[in-house]
Amino acid sequence: MSEQEDPILSIFDQTGARLRGHFRLTSGLHSSEYLQCAQVLQYPKWAEFLGKLLAHEFRRLDPALSIGVVAAPALGGLIIGHEVARGLSARFIFTERDTEGRMVLRRGFGVEPGESVVVVEDVVTTGGSSREVIDLLLGAGARVIAAGSIIDRSGGAVNLGLPRIALKTMAVIAWKPEECPMCQHGLPVVKPGSRPSHAKD
Repeated sequence: MSEQEDPILSIFDQTGARLRGHFRLTSGLHSSEYLQCAQVLQYPKWAEFLGKLLAHEFRRLDPALSIGVVAAPALGGLIIGHEVARGLSARFIFTERDTEGRMVLRRGFGVEPGESVVVVEDVVTTGGSSREVIDLLLGAGARVIAAGSIIDRSGGAVNLGLPRIALKTMAVIAWKPEECPMCQHGLPVVKPGSRPSHAKD
């Protein structure tokens, strides 16, 4: 299947969510391509559609398994995590960072010992955020059974120590800032996720 025929990338193209340029990712790595999931998820029909697809993939791991909770890191995982929870008829909770940058549960959220949980993100590059959420939940006694995302930018290389699913797996090249060829050519870098779309580092 060509990229033009790919149903997931087609949604990103339709919504203007597939960007090309010089970007600094949440992981700190630099890339020439950026998939801005928020641009897709602003449309409820696509959020619902992608959530149902991920829920279906989680069920395929073990059709008999009852998933009680979907957990996601704020901010990127909020909408898609909620839609996956809807598709699984599960409860949805999210993690946030405290003032020291640690992932925590707030707002009265918690998990019961042995409760079955899946972790959902919008995009995985290094798996760092998912890994932090998994460790937090395991520390609270939950049974974390799988992790998933809309996009896996690592080409399937990320290992979280448990089953992982993605609607689209891509091997997108990313560089450390000191090795980035675009930086070496003096091209301004943009951080699309949390700053105005034309903000520069």
